[in-house]
Amino acid sequence: MPTHVPCLVETDEASGVVRLTGVLDRSGVDAVRDGLLARLCERPGPVVVDLSHLRVSDPAAGDVFAEVRREVRDWPAADLLVCDPAGAVSGVPAWPTLGGAMAGLAAEPMVASIVTDLPPVVGAARQARQLVNEGCDRWGLAELAEPGCIAVTEMVNNVVAHAHTGMTLRLAPRNDTLHLAVRDHSPRQPTFAGPSPPDTAGGRGLLLIDTIARSWGTSPVPDGKVVWCVLHAADETAARRG
Repeated sequence: MPTHVPCLVETDEASGVVRLTGVLDRSGVDAVRDGLLARLCERPGPVVVDLSHLRVSDPAAGDVFAEVRREVRDWPAADLLVCDPAGAVSGVPAWPTLGGAMAGLAAEPMVASIVTDLPPVVGAARQARQLVNEGCDRWGLAELAEPGCIAVTEMVNNVVAHAHTGMTLRLAPRNDTLHLAVRDHSPRQPTFAGPSPPDTAGGRGLLLIDTIARSWGTSPVPDGKVVWCVLHAADETAARRG
């Protein structure tokens, strides 16, 4: 394959497979990262990436797949699987054939998730809390309903107050944890500088999330960001016993 052929990122809408063709060097890393993150934002569940027609000319560029997988590992219902006949990438579950990758995907338990679009209005937080309560009840995570409602209220209200864009809420269980994420369409990243002085008005939303979630963060994505957090049932049990 000629070395000047650029890397192209295309999605097969019928199968959901993301196909990369051409040559991947460092100049193509941003396009690959953006393309994969955009797809992972669009739909819950693992994404299969087909590298059958891609040549990775720079090993450092091939690290982008592991980087994306690390970025989304705590998002609700998100993962990255790769068809990599050349064995050119590491740090991601990989198969030498697309059929093998799709079989690996089919062998995974069906991803449970709730996804909904919300407008940037005050009532959005109330709707988000209803969905958290429904999800926790459905998935046997009743102890996480209260902290989940606190976290999602702050995440949604932050979009209403600062981003002023539509948003997508996604939540999913994983063993005894609840994963929450809100994606908006503003590049403005939330800031967190720890506890604020008692006489400071506002600015405590992220502090609340930091207090109740074992982990949380924000991921820049094309056309916006994803703010996510992970709540553990064991933490709630320990807090109540304490």
